Amino acid sequence: MAKRSTVIAITVAAAVVIVGAVGAGVAVLGSRDTGGAAGAKGDTTVTVRVWDEQVASAYEQSFQAFEDKNPDIDVKLTVVPWADYWTKLRTDVAGKSAADIFWVNNSYFADYADNGDLLDIDKTLGSDAKSAWAPSVVKQFTRNGSLWGVPQLSDAGIAVYYNKALLKDAGIDPASLENLTWSPDASADTFVPVLQKLTKDAAGHTADDADFDPASVTQYGYNAGNDLQAIYINYIGSNGGTYQDGDRFTFANPKTVEAFQYLVDLMNTYHVAPSAADTNQNGDFSRDQFIQGKMALFQSGLYNLKNVADGADFDWGVASIPAGPEGRVSVTNGIVAAGNAATEHPEATKKVLEWMGSAEGNEFVGASGAAVPAVTDAQPVYRSYWENQGVDTSKFFDVLKNGTIPAPQGANFGAAFGAYGPILEDVFAGRVPVAEGLQKAQDAANAALDG
Repeated sequence: MAKRSTVIAITVAAAVVIVGAVGAGVAVLGSRDTGGAAGAKGDTTVTVRVWDEQVASAYEQSFQAFEDKNPDIDVKLTVVPWADYWTKLRTDVAGKSAADIFWVNNSYFADYADNGDLLDIDKTLGSDAKSAWAPSVVKQFTRNGSLWGVPQLSDAGIAVYYNKALLKDAGIDPASLENLTWSPDASADTFVPVLQKLTKDAAGHTADDADFDPASVTQYGYNAGNDLQAIYINYIGSNGGTYQDGDRFTFANPKTVEAFQYLVDLMNTYHVAPSAADTNQNGDFSRDQFIQGKMALFQSGLYNLKNVADGADFDWGVASIPAGPEGRVSVTNGIVAAGNAATEHPEATKKVLEWMGSAEGNEFVGASGAAVPAVTDAQPVYRSYWENQGVDTSKFFDVLKNGTIPAPQGANFGAAFGAYGPILEDVFAGRVPVAEGLQKAQDAANAALDG
């Protein structure tokens, strides 16, 4: 590969628990990255690193258009697995070798902002620039009066993908999914009976049959599990519980305990969702089960829409999440491209940030259906793409009208997550009682913040 005079590295990661890693190692994408021809055109090489192949494909087109307008800059696109992203970013920032631009999510950006590692976007691009971006994402990444990244993706809310054939086989009308409610009070719950009808063992017995064998499940009803964004934070919100108060963690409040208990029971008592042994360390397990036709209902976000559309060979649709005691309350999330405050190439970095924050640069993400652009004027192409595919995305947006529960946030979140994560795995696995486990998780998380 030809040596370039300047390298601008852009590292991209994902939202809190969005989808799963695309595999180990680093893959290089794009016709502009082939042997010695790479970087042969411009005087500056801009290296873009992402974790998601769907978004990477869209960025490949976007940066080709950028190169056409900026012939002095080449762009190289690579894919880095999510599993390695935050560890590598932390190490690179500490060693002053981090990329010039890297994606951050709501959970981790505060540390870098508070430590002076990120460019103040209001100063870099002007305070008026934010008017072009999704307000919810701007709000998420504004801290101490400043915006710390250029919005790129907006997740909207959470909904439920369903397999039409499996619902029909169980005698369930898809329209009836809109009336489902979950509740800690079994007498008020209509969700569990439906999930039992949608869960089958190897002998064909459903989970509401006395002969049902939970050790030989071949079809799951649902994906309850240790998934913050798609599952448990939405149950917390729908039950009137809290995940945090400011930066402090509040797992042990009674309403949150009720929400977790309900999910744990779906897995370990009713056996209508995969066990923690399958899902604790594999964020893609339930998605793959659904795509393979082995799960009837799959609760997730728009970040999995293209995966489902490309992977499922059966008819499917989208329904609202079940309503809890406080109605349907979803989390929403976003991703920004953050500028490295230590960059040696401030002007070139600014150019790339401007492009990524423009409708022209951001609309490639929506045009491919990969994700919802966070640039407001780029969003219509996303809905148009899916409308042309016969997919109604309204459920993901309608749920936000009911109010939202905040996504994880705060300084030292990485340390806190490292402290409480293993405890929550034990909770979902049934190795520790829910109330006891959540108290331990809360104490460990807050101790990590204090430390």
